[in-house]
Amino acid sequence: MSTPESVMKLSGTETHEPAVGRVAPHSAHAGDQPGRNYLNADYNLWSWLFTTDHKRVGILYLISITLFFFLGGAAAVLFRLELMTPRGDLVKAESYNKLFTMHGIIMVFFFLIPAVPAVLGNFLVPLMVGARDLAFPKLNLASWYIYIIGGVFTIVAVLTGGVDTGWTFYTPYSSTYGNTNVLAAAVGVFVVGFSSILTAVNIIATVHTMRAPGLSWFRLPLFIWAHYATSLVILLGTPVLAITVILVGVERAFRVGIFDPALGGDPILFQHLFWFYSHPAVYIMVLPAMGVVSEIISCFARRRVFGYKFIAFASLAIAVLGFLVWGHHMFVTGQSMYAGLVFSFLSMLVAIPSAIKVFNWTATLFKGSVLWNTAMLYALGFIGLFTMGGLTGLFLATIAVDVHVHDTYFIVAHFHYIMVGGSVMGYLGGIHYWWPKMTGRMYPEGWGRVAAILIFFGFNLTFFPQFVLGYLGMPRRVHDYVPEFQILNVMSSAGASILGIGYLLPLGYLIWSLRYGKPAGANPWDATGLEWQTDSPPPTHNFHEQPVVLTDAYLYEPWEPPAQGHLPQTPPQAHEPAVVGSEGQR
Repeated sequence: MSTPESVMKLSGTETHEPAVGRVAPHSAHAGDQPGRNYLNADYNLWSWLFTTDHKRVGILYLISITLFFFLGGAAAVLFRLELMTPRGDLVKAESYNKLFTMHGIIMVFFFLIPAVPAVLGNFLVPLMVGARDLAFPKLNLASWYIYIIGGVFTIVAVLTGGVDTGWTFYTPYSSTYGNTNVLAAAVGVFVVGFSSILTAVNIIATVHTMRAPGLSWFRLPLFIWAHYATSLVILLGTPVLAITVILVGVERAFRVGIFDPALGGDPILFQHLFWFYSHPAVYIMVLPAMGVVSEIISCFARRRVFGYKFIAFASLAIAVLGFLVWGHHMFVTGQSMYAGLVFSFLSMLVAIPSAIKVFNWTATLFKGSVLWNTAMLYALGFIGLFTMGGLTGLFLATIAVDVHVHDTYFIVAHFHYIMVGGSVMGYLGGIHYWWPKMTGRMYPEGWGRVAAILIFFGFNLTFFPQFVLGYLGMPRRVHDYVPEFQILNVMSSAGASILGIGYLLPLGYLIWSLRYGKPAGANPWDATGLEWQTDSPPPTHNFHEQPVVLTDAYLYEPWEPPAQGHLPQTPPQAHEPAVVGSEGQR
């Protein structure tokens, strides 16, 4: 793959000067000598802790988020061991409550919500739009420090007594004075919300103001569309959660009756405020993973994404409709029957843009030259598991069914098919797809496929039995149960052990690849997109010269000349390589 040149041909006029834009030529920056990149530019630890390079900040997030992932997973291991027997013979009820609360808080607020935007978004958004960094580099570094501060508060809460309210902080459990360390955990969640807000502001500003010349809105990768929609949800929804957490703190500290009925408060008000944020938060977790899947499917099916504009607008539709469905979490709270019917209808309506994406990915695969590598296996796993989660979500949007399975293991299974089967599969797929770009090294493909298959089967063995448990009536958040449910719980715990091994394998072979992996080259997948038109790992300021985009995204099929007068789509000549596309497709 040749190095892209900053050559633009418009209406028969050629210019061999770097295109005018917000990003200066890479060669203009000091310290960007050939062979130097963001990894080896400076090994000093302080240079990493005070970096403003978006790629290094992404790596800092990667390390931090991985630690939180395995901390939350350790709690899951303990309570799955407890559930292998009907009686609570491993931990007491109070300890069990603290374990599943710790698992939920860490996984939702410190892994699932920030994982793809903070790691892959930070690393890739400037590369994909042809910028040298995010719009506000210092705010980007500040977002990581805020994330760490929030994590410290939460870990302190866990180590000094724990929290037993569940990850939702439902009142009056969380607002009752004198129970476990709710306030410290709530402060951690409150603080980490600002980290997400700063990341969202950075992504929106970068997409609006720092796109490379020729990179119009409908030439943007679908990864960017997904992150843009996610950032809108973060900006609009996260302040609501922050306000809710503040009100809980005020009630605990000053005994003001807001949510606690003993003080004249209304606990249902808390649920309205919490779910107004937390259902859109589901799409904060899933939308970026959908963007990852669009990139992987197109690359390894060797086809343009079918229905590009439909997928792009579906991301925005999910972001908008996600704010209108919070009431389906509250069908059993005594809300108006008419409100329930409206929320039921809207909950089914929000499934349509998600279904559009699934159908379009399937159409992209149809007659494609599919490559069965690790990233593709994760993307296909995402489609299957997310579809299962989405279909069971329609059951929960149906009031009569929801009343029957509310607060049972059916809810747990549905949530994990969306969150783990969706978000985590997409995240791991993205890590494997862009790992050569991030590190300049290839991972062992065989071990990658083994891990992907183990995770898929381990996941289904873990959570599919929970659909049956929930339908049969086993309530969630209990540490003992009737003996008739033991076989299904043993199956679920056995699946969790397989799932754990599957998650540990990538940790091992990806670290191994940093030293022993084969050099990746600039574009090991022969993929389109600006991030693949620079070195692996990228130079400190991403590009040696200002990139110019001459073609649409995902140009994997033979290039066809446009109708007369459509610019800047003039076919590039042999001595004028386009920025987007592989050598054989220029």
